[in-house]
Amino acid sequence: MKRSLSDTIARLARLRGGLDAFPAQGNRLSALTSFGSNPGALHAKFYIPSNLKARTALVVVLHGCTQNAAGYDIGSGWSLLADEFGFAILFPEQTRANNANLCFNWFVPQDTRRDSGEAMSIRQMIDAVASMIDIDRKQIFITGLSAGGAMANAMLVLYPQVFAGGAIIAGLPFGSATTIPEAFDRMRGHGMPTSAELQSRLRSASPHGGAWPTVSIWQGTADNTVVPANADALVEQWRAVHDVDSLPTSVETVDGHLRKMWKDSQGLDLIEVWSISGMGHGTPLDAGDGYGRVGPYMLDEGISSTRHIARSWGITPSFEKEGREARQRVADDTTMDGSLLHSGEARRQGIQKVIEDALRSAGLMR
Repeated sequence: MKRSLSDTIARLARLRGGLDAFPAQGNRLSALTSFGSNPGALHAKFYIPSNLKARTALVVVLHGCTQNAAGYDIGSGWSLLADEFGFAILFPEQTRANNANLCFNWFVPQDTRRDSGEAMSIRQMIDAVASMIDIDRKQIFITGLSAGGAMANAMLVLYPQVFAGGAIIAGLPFGSATTIPEAFDRMRGHGMPTSAELQSRLRSASPHGGAWPTVSIWQGTADNTVVPANADALVEQWRAVHDVDSLPTSVETVDGHLRKMWKDSQGLDLIEVWSISGMGHGTPLDAGDGYGRVGPYMLDEGISSTRHIARSWGITPSFEKEGREARQRVADDTTMDGSLLHSGEARRQGIQKVIEDALRSAGLMR
């Protein structure tokens, strides 16, 4: 897929500002200090961009083990994307008192029951943010990496009425483990419950009877920490409630990586699986797009999971729309008297204006 003009703009902005623009990004997160009884004893951060849209979307982002909210934001680029498109972000954060490695306790029964433990704390955070700003309750989404991905999946299972969609990066199925030894076995692909058992555990976790959230699954083909069998198990867990076959509806290659889709009769993607070729354990990034920063478990694979996930949820424009808008901005660049500039000069000045506007909006140019 060809890169859009906005990709080029982001690259130039990053080159101009360098990596110095990123460390301050984490400092923009604000602490959510009061959000109910907090039975899971979690911390919470949030980010509200200055251009927040009315009836905005809310994205809940869960970090992986050994990470924190600010670090994962810097790596994934979620708040930079929020700056551009005007949506809000909530960052639940684990504490060492709960887990020495800062992993969300995705396998602990009391933390993964409806209205209990860490799951309830995250649910309370969502309500607290929704009471602060004008959130569209039909546009609440959740994503996470590794243990955060497994907890994101648990939240989709426990509170399906809350979320329109979720994205699970190197995560595991709900109810697949209840102890630390079981958790390590499942991560390695050993002893996974049957498809029927996984589907039963999903259905019995809540009294939900309505539409189910869409699910995006991201998995590295060379991940030896959470092996690819977990992505297959996640599909099996969600396939029955979405009433789709075992085989995908369609398969395509995007930026050199395999994407499988399970669609409904209207062509809507209900489940998608991205297999990131040769990637180990982590969140896939495109280091040149200006949104993320490479680091531990934040891996440059030439594809931005953050951008693709946001697009799949409809909270940022599609690649096609983004390209049309960029071309229109160039076409609209005319002289003061309304006559068109020479085509080559129009293109040069048009692109320069778009770049400079983008740099100013990012605070990288006066």
